[in-house]
Parts: sequence; C-alpha cells; structure tokens
Amino acid sequence: MTELEKKIIIELQQDMPLVPRPYAVIASRLEITEGELLRQIEAMRGKGVIRKMGAVLRHRRIGIKANALCVWQVPEERVEAVGELFAALPEVTHCYERETRSDWPYNLYTMVHAATREQCEEHLKAMYRMSRIANYRVFFSTQELKKTTMQYFR
Repeated sequence: MTELEKKIIIELQQDMPLVPRPYAVIASRLEITEGELLRQIEAMRGKGVIRKMGAVLRHRRIGIKANALCVWQVPEERVEAVGELFAALPEVTHCYERETRSDWPYNLYTMVHAATREQCEEHLKAMYRMSRIANYRVFFSTQELKKTTMQYFR
C-alpha cells in the first residue's frame, strides 16, 4: 500500500465535510486534485482495499430514541421469505439469520428503531401480523455504550 493510499484512508475515516463537493476538500488537504482522489478511491475499491463507504447516523440526535432487538423463531422453510419481508421495512436496520441452540430456538434477528418505545412495539406487532410468527422476544436498548468507526491508519 502506498503512502498516498494510507493518507487517503486516514482522511476517509474522518467525518465527511458537509459541503457540496466534500471530495474536493479532502483532495485539497492531501494536496492532490479531486479527480486524482476519486481515481485513487476507485482503484482501491477495485483492489478490495476499500469495500464499503457509508454514513454513520447518530440516530438519537434526530429523535430516534427507541431501539429494539427482536428475535424470531421462524420455521426453516420460511426464514428466507420472512427475512426478506422484514428487511424491506424502513424501521428495520438489521435483519439476519443465526443458528439456533437447544436452549435458544430463535433464528431470525431484527433491529427496529422508532422515536418511542410504543412506536417500536407497534412496528413489532405489524411485523407479527405480516408474518404470523408468534414466537418472538423483544429486548430494548437502555443505553448506547459505543458508536465508533474503525480506524486503520492514524
């Protein structure tokens, strides 16, 4: 990995400038052109060095205060269909399958977010009505302990 690639990764780990052309600002800090920065990013994506770039939403700051992890016991033959159904819902941010255990029969996990606990509960009731999966448990978040992004080069 080149020194420029490392510097680009360091910059991309930071908060994105909230301006119309954030890559121009980053390029300026790196003393390269915006076009060169974009070419470098695309090359690193092509090599698999960068797999994903995304925003981290600080949901509590915008009024989303209730978060519920819901675990569902879905028959194996329906898990993919129910998972796709749940994953398409805007209030669901995570939806994934896990292996069951003899003492834990839940195989589908969803994270549901809303402004209030009551709204989360309404979303979960709607998910039940859509899927008819009656065996589920809900765990509400009580506090956020960590919200950080990976830092590779410092």
